[in-house]
Amino acid sequence: MDTDVLVVGAGPTGMTLANELLLAGVSTVVADRLSRRSELSKAGGVQSRTLEAFDQRGLLEPLLETGNYPTSIGHFAGVPFSPEYARHRLPWRSVPQVAIEGFLERHLATQGIHVRRDHELTGLDQDGEGVTATFAGGTTLRCRYLVAADGAHSTVRSLLRAGFPGQAGKATVLSADVRLSGADQVASHTWTDDGDWVALFPLGTDPQGRELRRLVVGGPGRSVSREVPITEEEIRDGLRRVFGSRVQLLELCYSRRLTNAARQVEHYRHGRVFLAGDAAHIHLPLGAQGMNTGIQDALNLGWKLGAAVRGWAPEDLLDTYHAERHQVGAAVLRNVQAQSLLMDWVGTRDPDVLAAKELFADLTRLPEVQRHLGDLLSGMAIRYPMPGTDTHPLVGRSAPDLDLGPVRAYELLRSGRGVLIDPADRFAKVTDLWSDRVDRAGQGAGTEPMLIRPDGYVCWAGDPDDLEAALGHWFGAPR
Repeated sequence: MDTDVLVVGAGPTGMTLANELLLAGVSTVVADRLSRRSELSKAGGVQSRTLEAFDQRGLLEPLLETGNYPTSIGHFAGVPFSPEYARHRLPWRSVPQVAIEGFLERHLATQGIHVRRDHELTGLDQDGEGVTATFAGGTTLRCRYLVAADGAHSTVRSLLRAGFPGQAGKATVLSADVRLSGADQVASHTWTDDGDWVALFPLGTDPQGRELRRLVVGGPGRSVSREVPITEEEIRDGLRRVFGSRVQLLELCYSRRLTNAARQVEHYRHGRVFLAGDAAHIHLPLGAQGMNTGIQDALNLGWKLGAAVRGWAPEDLLDTYHAERHQVGAAVLRNVQAQSLLMDWVGTRDPDVLAAKELFADLTRLPEVQRHLGDLLSGMAIRYPMPGTDTHPLVGRSAPDLDLGPVRAYELLRSGRGVLIDPADRFAKVTDLWSDRVDRAGQGAGTEPMLIRPDGYVCWAGDPDDLEAALGHWFGAPR
């Protein structure tokens, strides 16, 4: 083998996965067809669960030090959440995709992983031992596993001929990173009676010191082919129709057209090849859920691939990647499609849609509805199907933020290993059998004992008699 894992695609998903594999101690190659990193941010925000995951790896503080990234309360279908119902330790932040990619690429480089650019994949062939990848020019690379993180137009997905069912794009809107005047004086989502609408999101300050915003413009007659170039006059016209002269375009940095296509692959695993991020699911970029879902795909898959390469993975551990993440991706597609309808994304001004939106806006004033939608969009509502979910409320969910005295629980996950929280020192003997894969924390008086997977999800809590079975289920046979 030339490497244990080949990651095709150097976006946030691919580089997050490479970092997870690095922690797992397996050799990794990241290949990308582009000669240089793109300066276009397709996404502009990081959810609470993703921020937690970066914090668990010790990456959050260094990332936030790279720029000015404001917090936000978020929205669902253009209806903003109320700050008084925010309950997550780390609120949603406006961190552009390009900033995340640059940070992760630099971090990996300091660890000896350098993106191989100008590497366009042209073929792959797999057998019982591994995968042979062929690149333009005829060079080949042999790996045990290959992960497709190569975006919405995934070459890997095409080579696999993987089914990609769903809804084709029916309409487009304009999206651009811009500098504006007057934007602080208007709402983040604004509609006119004629169906024209504008959405604005802060992106912080870019490396050139520019205060940027993500601008999205839609409405009747604005849906054109994605190939039609976007002009400054088109942007000014959209702003003028919604805001009059109150908001002015100062500078256009990057732009593209978005479609409302919504698709998801039928299977996330194809033998020794796995699909993640936009290669596995595409949808409108509402709430930056595409980037965040891809990063969380990588967090779920990384430690499992590491376990398989290292030889201690239980037989069906790699299959749990599809079982856990496919349902999450499907749920994201559902909420995005619902938001698109309630926002009247196409600008139909259909009376039935407007009536549903008015009723929905009334419902979102209820605290329990705000909390539910906030959990849904932040990634905190995820609960993976696993043994014990029917007997304990913590199992399957991300680990709570526990104060264990000298450390917080999330800090114990920075090694990329499993963690057993054992405040009463009851389980030292059994945990020792898995000590090469699981760390034990015998502190945190008053804390409930629990077993946490390397990706930060609780996989056992409650009945002490079930602990050894849980260790074997997730961490393989004892050494």
